[in-house]
Amino acid sequence: MVKKKRLRLIAEMARKIRAYRELKSRPRESQKYALDYETMKRPFTGKMLPVLAWQDVRRESRLFSLLAGMRLFGVGRLFTRKSWLEDHSEPSYWQITKVKVDYTSENMDHGKAWGILTYKGKKESEVKEMDKVMYHDWRLIPKHMEQQFKDFEPLPEPPVRYVAYPPLLRAMLLAQQKKAGGSRVAEEPVLPLKRDVLLNKDYFHTQEQERQRKEGTAV
Repeated sequence: MVKKKRLRLIAEMARKIRAYRELKSRPRESQKYALDYETMKRPFTGKMLPVLAWQDVRRESRLFSLLAGMRLFGVGRLFTRKSWLEDHSEPSYWQITKVKVDYTSENMDHGKAWGILTYKGKKESEVKEMDKVMYHDWRLIPKHMEQQFKDFEPLPEPPVRYVAYPPLLRAMLLAQQKKAGGSRVAEEPVLPLKRDVLLNKDYFHTQEQERQRKEGTAV
């Protein structure tokens, strides 16, 4: 008979109590990302923000600083980032679907948010948690511009015509090119996905004649 494992109820309860205490002792979002705007330091870690970020910190807003003053905490609205507007010509934005506010923060300007990401005009299908919500570069898209962002259609991607060779075959081809070309820089070999020639008997016969002409006839 298999001996039954004895339950250690007191030990199990102690483990749960330790896990609960550890969970309660973890710093909240409002504690971790609190910022002293005079010294540009985070009091919890004592780290100073990069100097290049100071201007954005003073002029731009964090995501929850915008959500805290909106109806339903901005659920259903579109938000973008200053860096996306500067770096990409295609629209990139989040559509908020769910917000979990940290009510212990002073102005309720901390928490977590979920939404659907549209990046460079390509909309994702799954809802996921928004990242970098503590960055000072979030902007609300006005109502009258939302449809303009949504109606954008990205250009189709060009078809892939060439792929890289496998590593071993690539090394062999580069060695052959270097041997034939001497000190000349070898070109990166690529494998075309579309054949420009018809692989029939005449093609292989021509290739064999060309090879014999280069190498010569064995005596």
